[in-house]
Amino acid sequence: MSRRALRRLRGEQRGQEPLGPGDLQFILRDDDDVEEDGSKRVSGGRRPGGTGADGVRVNNRFELINIEDLEDDPVVNGDRSGCVLTDTGAPGNKGRARRGNTETKTDGDVARAAPPEQSNASGKLRKKKKKQKNKKNSTGEASENGLEDIDRILERIEDSSGLTRPGPTPLSSKKHVLYVEHRHLNPDTELKRYFGARAVLGEQRPRQRQRVYPKCTWLTTPKSTWPRYSKPGLSMRLLESKKGLSFFAFEHNEEYQQAQHKFLVAVESMEPNNIVVLLQTSPYHVDSLLQLSDACRFQEDQEMARDLIERALYSMECAFHPLFSLTSGTCRLDYRRPENRSFYLALYKQMNFLEKRGCPRTALEYCKLILSLEPDEDPLCMLLLIDHLALRARNYEYLIHLFQEWEALRNLSQLPNFAFSVPLAYFLLSQQTDLPEHELSSAREKASLLIQQALTMFPGVLMPLLEYCSVRPDASVSSHRFFGPDAEISQPPALSQLVSLYLGRSHFLWKEPATMSWLEENVREVLQVVDAGDPAVEACESRRKVLYQRAPRNIYRHVILSEIKEAVAALPLDVTTQSVMGFDPLPPPDTIYSYVRPERISTVSQGSTIALFFRSLLPNYTVEGERPEEGVAGGLNRNQGLNRLMLAVRDMMANFHLNDLEGPQEDEAEAEAEGEGEWD
Repeated sequence: MSRRALRRLRGEQRGQEPLGPGDLQFILRDDDDVEEDGSKRVSGGRRPGGTGADGVRVNNRFELINIEDLEDDPVVNGDRSGCVLTDTGAPGNKGRARRGNTETKTDGDVARAAPPEQSNASGKLRKKKKKQKNKKNSTGEASENGLEDIDRILERIEDSSGLTRPGPTPLSSKKHVLYVEHRHLNPDTELKRYFGARAVLGEQRPRQRQRVYPKCTWLTTPKSTWPRYSKPGLSMRLLESKKGLSFFAFEHNEEYQQAQHKFLVAVESMEPNNIVVLLQTSPYHVDSLLQLSDACRFQEDQEMARDLIERALYSMECAFHPLFSLTSGTCRLDYRRPENRSFYLALYKQMNFLEKRGCPRTALEYCKLILSLEPDEDPLCMLLLIDHLALRARNYEYLIHLFQEWEALRNLSQLPNFAFSVPLAYFLLSQQTDLPEHELSSAREKASLLIQQALTMFPGVLMPLLEYCSVRPDASVSSHRFFGPDAEISQPPALSQLVSLYLGRSHFLWKEPATMSWLEENVREVLQVVDAGDPAVEACESRRKVLYQRAPRNIYRHVILSEIKEAVAALPLDVTTQSVMGFDPLPPPDTIYSYVRPERISTVSQGSTIALFFRSLLPNYTVEGERPEEGVAGGLNRNQGLNRLMLAVRDMMANFHLNDLEGPQEDEAEAEAEGEGEWD
C-alpha cells in the first residue's frame, strides 16, 4: 500500500504535515492569480516555460510526475524551514505573509529570490488552504475513529488465528547484529568499489539489452548459459509464526522426490557421470548440483563448481515463500529437515567461493544470513568463521558490536577465535587516524586488556601462532613453563581442534610488524602476572579442563566443510570413520523426515550363478529381462553389456594364461627331467 493511501486511511490531509529543508524545490501559484496574469500567457493558451499543470513552477516539466512523492517526504526534526509555505495559523506569521515579497527557495546550495507576484500568489493559496483545513477537520476525526476500529478488528483476527504476518523488524538506533543488506549480497558491488564499474561489467551491458530480463533475484544473477528454468517441484511453506519469528520449510513434490531417489542411487554408484545424466533431465535439482560442484572442485575446475552452486541458489530462491525475507533476521529454517539443509550448504559453499574470489564483505553478509536462519542451534557453527570474515572485510565495528551484544548470552570469549579476534579488532581500530584521540587511546587500552585475558585462558595458541607467522620467540618466552611445549600438549583435544581451526584460517592477520610488537608487549605483561602467582591463572586452567571435554556435532560439521588440514586431522575416530557426503555432511541424529525413500527391489537373487559372477565384475551389467536403474548412466542395454563383458573376460583370460598357465608348464618340464634321470 502506498503512503498516499495510508495517509487517506488515517484522515491526514496534504499540506498539514511540517516540511523539512530542501523537501520542496518549486513554488506554487494560485489558479486565480494565473487567470489575472493572463497577459503573461503565451498565445494559444500555453503557459510560460517552466510552469506546469496547476501552476507549479518548475525548471524541468518531468518533475511534475513526482509531486505526490515530494509531498510525502519524511519529517526532519519536526520542521521544514526550506519551504515557501508557512503556517498561517500562528499569530506571528500572518503579518509576515503579507509583507513577505522576498521569499526564497533552495536548489542545492544556491539561493534565488522569488518574484513579488509569486509571493502574493502563495499568500492567497495559504488562505484557501486554511479554509479547506477547517472544513475537513470533522471528516478527519471520523476517519481516525474508523482507522482505530480497523486496527481493533485486525488485532482480534490475529489473536484468534495465532498466525501473525511477519513484517519488517522495528527500526532502532543500531542495526540488528544479524541484519543483512541486500546490496552487499551481490559481489559486483564490492568488486566495483575495488576496480570500478567499467572493469567489472565489461561488455555485459550491450549483451543484456538483447536478452529477456529474468526474474529478479538477490543471491545470484541468471546466466544465458544455464538451461531454461522450469519449476523443478521445489517450494516453501510457512509452518508457524510465534514470538515475532516465522518458521519456514522447503517442500518436495512427487516429481522432485523421484529425482531425489534417482540422485541417491547415482551417489551410491560412486560415478559422477550418473549425476550428469540426472541433471540433463532435472537441470535444477539442488543436491545434484551441490554434489557435482564438489566433483568439479576436486578436479580443479573452480569456475564450473561455482557456476553449479549459483544455479542451485537460483533454484531455491525461485521457490521462496512470499513472506520469507533474507534481511529481516526473523525467518527460521530448521536444519533437522533434509529439505532445508541444501539451502544451508549452498550458501556456505557460495560464501567460500566469494572469500577466495576476494570479496570478504560479501562473504560476511552470507555468513550473517546463514547464522540468522537458526542462530540458537547454529548448525554449521558460523560463530567460528564470522570473526575472520569481519577482520578481512575491515569491519571492526561490527565484530565489536557482535561481541558486546552476545557475550552475556553466548560466552563468546570462551571460543579461541573470538578471544583473539576481538582484541585484534580493537587494536586495528586504534591504528586508524580518522578517529578522535580519546577513542584511539580507549580502543588501545581495551585491546591490551582483552589480549592479556586471551593469552591467560589459551596459552597454547601463542607458540603455534608465532610458528605460522615465521617469528622466532624470545628465549624467556619459549622456555617458560606457561607458554612452552607443555601448554600445547596439555590442552584437551577439543580445544586443540578449535585452536588448529583458528590458526589455519586467520594466522596471516597477525603478520604485521605493528601487530607483532603489540603482541610481544602483552606477552611480557602476562608472564609477569603468571610469575606473581595470580589466582586467575589457576582458575583459567581448571576451566579449560572442564569446558572442552568434547566438541558438539556442529563443530565437527564445520571442520569437515572448512577442509583445513590441521583441524580435520584432529577429528575423533568416530567421526572420521563415518561416510561423509558432500550434500549432507554429518546429518543430525534427530532428523525430521517428510517422506521416506522406497526400498529397492534387488533382482540379483533371481539370477543364475554366472549372472552373479558377471554382476560382481560389472555392477551395472543387466541380463535379458532385467531393467536397469532409471537415470543412471551405467545402466547398459544388452549389446553394451555383452561388449563390455567380452572385453572383461578377454582381459581376465589373458591374465590367467600369463600367471597361472606358465607355472604348471615349468613344473611338468622339471618332472620330465627328473624322470629321465631316474630311468637312466
